[in-house]
Amino acid sequence: MLTWGDDYPIHQTPEPIAFSGSDRNFYDRYFFNGYSADGSVFFAAALGVYPHLDVIDAAFCLLVDGKQHNVRASRRLNSERMDLRVGPIEVRVIEPLQKLGLRVGDNDGGVRADLVFDARHQPIEEPRFTRRVGPRMFMDYTRMTQNGAWSGELWLKGQKLDVGGALGTRDRSWGIRPVGAADSQPAPAPFQFFWLWAPFNFGDRAVFFHTNDDETGRAWNRRGVVYVIGASRTEFEAPQTELIYRPGSRRLQKTRVRLAENGPELSIEPTGAHFYMSGLGYTHPTWGHGRDHGEFETAYDVIDTSDIDDSAPGQIHIQALARATLTDGAKSYSGAGVLEQFLIGPHAPSGFTGMLDGAS
Repeated sequence: MLTWGDDYPIHQTPEPIAFSGSDRNFYDRYFFNGYSADGSVFFAAALGVYPHLDVIDAAFCLLVDGKQHNVRASRRLNSERMDLRVGPIEVRVIEPLQKLGLRVGDNDGGVRADLVFDARHQPIEEPRFTRRVGPRMFMDYTRMTQNGAWSGELWLKGQKLDVGGALGTRDRSWGIRPVGAADSQPAPAPFQFFWLWAPFNFGDRAVFFHTNDDETGRAWNRRGVVYVIGASRTEFEAPQTELIYRPGSRRLQKTRVRLAENGPELSIEPTGAHFYMSGLGYTHPTWGHGRDHGEFETAYDVIDTSDIDDSAPGQIHIQALARATLTDGAKSYSGAGVLEQFLIGPHAPSGFTGMLDGAS
C-alpha cells in the first residue's frame, strides 16, 4: 500500500504512510478562517483526511450580507493522503509552517477563491487533548494554531469581494476524534463538552486562548498565549475566565480572560455576526466529518443567518466574530478575531444543568 507520502522521510511506524495505527477514528485536518478589515466578509475552510475510512472531505464557507454560502465535497481517499484536492476545493502547502494556499474552483454556488495564507508567527502547539467518556476514548489529538494575513482573490456569483488587509487563523490537528458514521452503541456515560477557542490578531501581536472544561468548571485543557511578532512568546498555563451570557442562552455576550494573576487581561466582545460551524460539517447530519458519500459527491447550500434558530442543537457550534482588548499593565491594544463556542451539557460556573439549557 505505497503512496506519494512514502517517498518522504515522514514515517512514524514500520508501516506505510497509508496506515495510521489501528483506530478507525484517526483523522488529519486543516482549518482556516479569514475576515476583512471591516468585518463585512468572513470565510472559513476545512479539509479532513480519514485514512481508515478511505474518505477525504472538504468545505469552503463564505459569510457575506447575512448569508452563509457552503460549498461541500467528499471523495474516496484511495489511501493517497498527499493529494489535497476534493472536487472544487484544494489546499496547498506552499512553505511548511509559513505559507499555504486555498483554492475553490467552479461549483453550483458561484463561490470561487484563490487565496494565500501567510503566517505572522510560528505555530502554537496546544497541549495534547486526551479525553474519555466513561471508559471509552473520545478524543486524543494534537493541534497547532497560527494567525496570519490573507492575500488573493475571492468571488461570489461573478462579483469580486475585497479581501485586502484580511487577517485570520489556521490550525492543523491530527489524532483521534469521532468521525464517520456514529457508533451504534452509545457511550456508557452522559456526554458533556464545554469548548471556547479564541484566536485574535492585533497590530504587532497575536493573542490566543482556549479552554475545555468539565461539568464542574474544572479545565482539563486550557492555555493562553501572547505572541509579540518577531520579539517574544509568553504562554500562560492557568488563565481565569469571567463569562457573561445573553440571558436565556448559551451565547456569550462578553468574556474576560485574566491570563495570569497580576498579568495581562483579554476582554472579548462578539460583534453579533455568527458563523455556523455546521457549514464545515461540524454536527451536520449529512455532511459530518468522514461520512461516506461514495466515489465523489459535492453540494451547495445557504444559511440565512437572519432566519435561523440559533439555539437549535445542530447550530449550537459557532464562531462569533469579535473584537478584543488586551490590557497589559498601563498599555491597551485592540484586535479582531473569533470566539468559538461549543457548549453542551452541564457547566456549574455558567449555571447549566441540562444539555442545552440557557443562562439565567
